[in-house]
Amino acid sequence: MTAPAQPVTLAVESGTGGILLWVALPYLSLAVFVLGHIWRYRYDKFGWTTRSSQLYESRLLRIGSPLFHFGILVVLIGHIGGLLIPKSWTEAVGMSEHTYHVSAVVLGTIAGVCTLGGLAILIYRRRTVGPVFSVITRNDKAMYVSLTATIVLGLAATVAANIVGGGYDYRETISPWFRSIFCLQPDPDLMTGAPVLFQLHALSALLLFAAWPFTRLVHMLTAPVGYLTRPYIVYRSRDTQLGARAPRRGWERAGQGR
Repeated sequence: MTAPAQPVTLAVESGTGGILLWVALPYLSLAVFVLGHIWRYRYDKFGWTTRSSQLYESRLLRIGSPLFHFGILVVLIGHIGGLLIPKSWTEAVGMSEHTYHVSAVVLGTIAGVCTLGGLAILIYRRRTVGPVFSVITRNDKAMYVSLTATIVLGLAATVAANIVGGGYDYRETISPWFRSIFCLQPDPDLMTGAPVLFQLHALSALLLFAAWPFTRLVHMLTAPVGYLTRPYIVYRSRDTQLGARAPRRGWERAGQGR
């Protein structure tokens, strides 16, 4: 009988190289992610936007945007569950490893394909629609490259290890490593034996998170809560009196009140 094939890994031992990749880089990426958002909010608050281009073209946007956002939401939920929730917890509630594995692979693959397809439509739209292409910056192009690489590597790792290959339980290695970073007890040895596609996916994600605060992706961390209570603005009215009651404070017509 032949021995089972060993996963291909990056040629980095658990010494200095492993510490740099799986200890120093994660903490550096996390620090830049947090401090970068603080800096961006303080000094570029008006630039905290997606710079929407819906006015220029909406047909492709109506297809690509929901496909991408719903796909990435499922991917995010799957990553949170797979990386933060230990295997013992899912087994404690009666979910077997086989059930979890099949559900994660099926949903993850479908969500990854939807995310990649939606992103492809959005990139095609930005490249082929003249007014939309004219507002793309170098920062946007670098962000699209980094985001696409992270999604492609994640989808490729899932397909190669769990559909084409014999399966790989990342909750035995990658998940404990991820949690060890936040517990301030990093264990780089857990990552040095992971398959190369999983390692590349993790590295690309760390680089993406480091660049995140300086791109239009910052809009993910905001919600239009203030929109619910924001007063409406009357741009034009021929009536001298709107309604029978005096307007509430903050709802006066432009030029009226204080």
